[in-house]
Parts: sequence; structure tokens; C-alpha cells
Amino acid sequence: MEAMIDDLVRIVGDTGVLTAADDVSAYVTDCRNYYKGTALCVVRPRSVEEVASVVACCVARSVPIQPQGGNTSLCGGSVPFAGGRGVVLSLSRMRRIREVDAANNSITVEAGCVLAEVQRAAVDAGRFYPVSLGAEGICQIGGNIATNAGGTGVLRYGNTRENVLGLEVVLPDATIWHGLRSLRKNNTGFDLKHLFIGSEGLLGIITAATLKLHPLNTRHIAVWLAPVSLDAALELLNLLQSSLGAQLSAFELMNAAHMQNVLALTPGLQTPVNADCPWHVLAELGDDAVDDGLRSSIEGVLQTALSGGLLTDAAVSANETQRAAMWHIRHSVTEATQKAGRGVPHDIAVPVSKVPEFVRRVSPILEQKFAGMRIVIVAHLGDGNLHFLPLFDFDTWDAFPDPQTVIDEMHRITYAVAAELGGTFSAEHGIGQYLLAEMRQYKSEVELNMMRSIKNALDPRGLFNPAKVLP
Repeated sequence: MEAMIDDLVRIVGDTGVLTAADDVSAYVTDCRNYYKGTALCVVRPRSVEEVASVVACCVARSVPIQPQGGNTSLCGGSVPFAGGRGVVLSLSRMRRIREVDAANNSITVEAGCVLAEVQRAAVDAGRFYPVSLGAEGICQIGGNIATNAGGTGVLRYGNTRENVLGLEVVLPDATIWHGLRSLRKNNTGFDLKHLFIGSEGLLGIITAATLKLHPLNTRHIAVWLAPVSLDAALELLNLLQSSLGAQLSAFELMNAAHMQNVLALTPGLQTPVNADCPWHVLAELGDDAVDDGLRSSIEGVLQTALSGGLLTDAAVSANETQRAAMWHIRHSVTEATQKAGRGVPHDIAVPVSKVPEFVRRVSPILEQKFAGMRIVIVAHLGDGNLHFLPLFDFDTWDAFPDPQTVIDEMHRITYAVAAELGGTFSAEHGIGQYLLAEMRQYKSEVELNMMRSIKNALDPRGLFNPAKVLP
């Protein structure tokens, strides 16, 4: 393969190809250290033309290609599999913001742009890009699109899919699809961009995107709520939606176990309300009004909730510092749980109305079967997406003779209940390597065969992100 390495260097330059084990390691290991693969090298092109040339070089030699953005996948989707002898194609050097069109409410960026950079560019233009994730300072737009990232703004603005207007994609035959259209209406046949959104790199390499921008809210208020129960949290959601409408942009649910982990992570942290409350909700409100009507509106709603027995306590942010501190607690879930023990993550979604039933059915089963476990819940309640994480302390986990059987049993119980309630085993994190068995179990053969047909039509040699998503 030395000849291929030489060809790749000629395409992207000496600094664009990494072959030393120490340099390659970070690209073949996932962000949670669950998966570690192997690769011949890492290639870092700077333009769509270089990406196409790299693809042509690899395809000519039947070498698999692993597209990679910020490598923040929680399902092993962004790293090659163990024993692989392919090439990691990193988009990290393609970070140019090509155009901001404020009048059209659109921005065109390259795939390697970090999400936070896109958000800042939108604000600089007096606009707002609404996709927001805990990893927004690291994750890249190409990866967000390839996994149809969700996040905290889905309630008001939708998933990434709803915020993509056009794409530029390098196909498995090394041709370039120039689909960077910024139109809201284009009824000229198949809307091909949707093939690539959420496809996890199986069908093409996203190199740039035209994204939808929104009006920039000039006022933001975060509200921390302590509902008396999970059912009360759902009633609060309905109350805020009916009272505040589109001003409600996020409604995030957390349980006491998450709060305890965050307090252990950050000694001396001041929580908005008593951390021992069984349930906590962080709601975000925003509008572009110049007066303080937003604050008076939420205070009126809170009075209704308190008098109706839905709340035990509530706190409203008085300034941006307090608002940021509230969101810090919400976004600390990954770091806090990694410090607290070994978790078995589940990224499920059920109809919003079924969330309390899901928690009531699954939690006691797992607590009875696995002693010494506590369940951490951090959820986007507004869209029915639960990050449901049974957590063991490290000693308990290390004492299991076969930890994989524990994981498999937890998956079996959790995903079965989600399916019975009309839900799914993957809401926003994708499939990657982690959920191949569940794809086989819960997806119908009709669905799987349609997906395989599309994959075979675009990538008949199966070189793009092999051994992922499709069992």
C-alpha cells in the first residue's frame, strides 16, 4: 500500500496524510473509548476536489473509506472497525464558511466547520442556527448532518434534517453532487439531500451544506422547575406550550440521580432548586421583543402551575450568567456519569404522552434484576427522546463475570418496552456499530431491504463506512 500512500500525499500534501500510530490513534478510537479500530492512514483533504480524488484513489484499489467529522459519535459510527485496513477520511481541515445570506436566512459552510463556529457566524449576521448539542464545541456540521443530530432545540426548530436546505456530496464513484441549493420550494423530483441526512456516511461524503437560519431571539430566559412527578412534568409541558407557543424552545427533563452526579463532579455547585427533588425540568424561552413581556408571561404560568399542585419549586434566570449555569448542569451528563461509574446508555424515543409509562415500566424491572444500580435520566421531554442510563459504580461493574451479558439484557428489556409503546431504540445518536443487533431485530425486512437496495445502488462495492448501520 506504499504506492497508495504516495498517491494520497500527492493529492493532499505531506501534512494531509497521517501514518504514524500515535497520530492515527485519536482517529480510530471513539470518544468514549468503547471502540478502537485500525486504519492504513488518516487523510485530511482541504477541498471537495481533493475529497473526490482521495475517493477515486481508494476505490481504484478497493480500499474502504471511513468518513469522519468531530468523532463524537456515541455508537461507534465514526471510527473504523477492528481489523479494518481502510482509510479514515477526516473533514477537519474543510472549515470554511462559504456564504452567509441574511436576506435568504441561509448559511453555506464546509463539512468540517465546528457547530459552535456556525452558530457564531449566524449570530454575527443577526441570525440564529438552532441545532444545539452538548458537544457543539467539538462536533462538526458534516457529522451532524450524517447522523441527523437532534439536541435541545428540536421542540421548536426540529432536527438537523429540518434545517438543511442543500448539500454538496462526493459519491462512491468519486463524482461530486453539487446540491447546495438554498431554496425553500423546489418541486423538481426527488429531494436527494434526504438520502444523505442520517445515512452515517454509507452513501456519500458530505463536504458542504447550506443550512437554514432563523430570526435571532434578543431575549432568553431559562426556567428551572421541580415538578411533583413525571406526570406533572408532562402537564407542565402542555401548559407551557399552550400558554407560550413558539416562545418555548426547549423542555429538558432530568432526574435526581443526574443532579447527584453533577454535584459530585463539581463540589460547591449551587443548584437552582433542591437537588434532592425527584424530577427537574429546564425550560428555555426566547423571543425578539424589546420589553419584559416574556418574563411576566412565564411568571403567570408558574403561578398557575404552583396553584394547580404541579410544582414544588421553580427558579427563573435573572441574567445570562444564571441561564448559562442552568444549562451547564444539563450539559454535564456525559462528564458526570463517566466520573460516577459505568453506564449502559439508551437513546430511546416514545410518543411524548408515553414517557411516564416507559419510565414506570422499565425502571423497576432493571432495579430488581441488577442490585446496586441507579438510573440516570436526561431527556428531551418535548420530543419524547430519553437518554436512559442505568449506572453502576466501577467496583460493581468490574465484578460482573461477563459485562456484555448485562448490556444485552438491559437492551432487551428497555428496547422491547420502547417498541411496545410505539417507540424506537435510537432517537438521535444513530446506529453505528453499537445497535446492529437491534436493527436486525426491530426493523422489518421490507425496511432493511429498501435500505440495502439504496446502499447497493450508490455504493455497490460497499467501501463507504463498512460494517455500520446495516446488519
